[in-house]
Amino acid sequence: MRYIWTSAGLICVGLALLGIPLPLLPTVPFLLLAAFCFARGSKRLHVWLTTHPKLGPPIEDWNQRGAIHTKAKLLATLSVVLVFGVSLAFGVPNHVLAIQAITLGLVMLFIWTRPSK
Repeated sequence: MRYIWTSAGLICVGLALLGIPLPLLPTVPFLLLAAFCFARGSKRLHVWLTTHPKLGPPIEDWNQRGAIHTKAKLLATLSVVLVFGVSLAFGVPNHVLAIQAITLGLVMLFIWTRPSK
């Protein structure tokens, strides 16, 4: 079972690293999931991830205070606006736009109601 947790954690780290240059792929949620998986699969990788100088601070902010850095909130908002704008530009049907608007609105509500670092 440890191998499954460790493998899942490595996949999540890979997705998080892809999310750094790709604006529509979230980074921090994958890091949080990777930390969760590593805590169950590999103590060494869990320590590496949570103490990493670049990847560790957002995890610690979340674990200690449930906080999201203001810059991350702004980037998430920009991504949501871009996604919705692309959907509008491509002429996505109105019922899909409504579902998307509700879902993205709830995501933004969650993000902006978390404490800032």
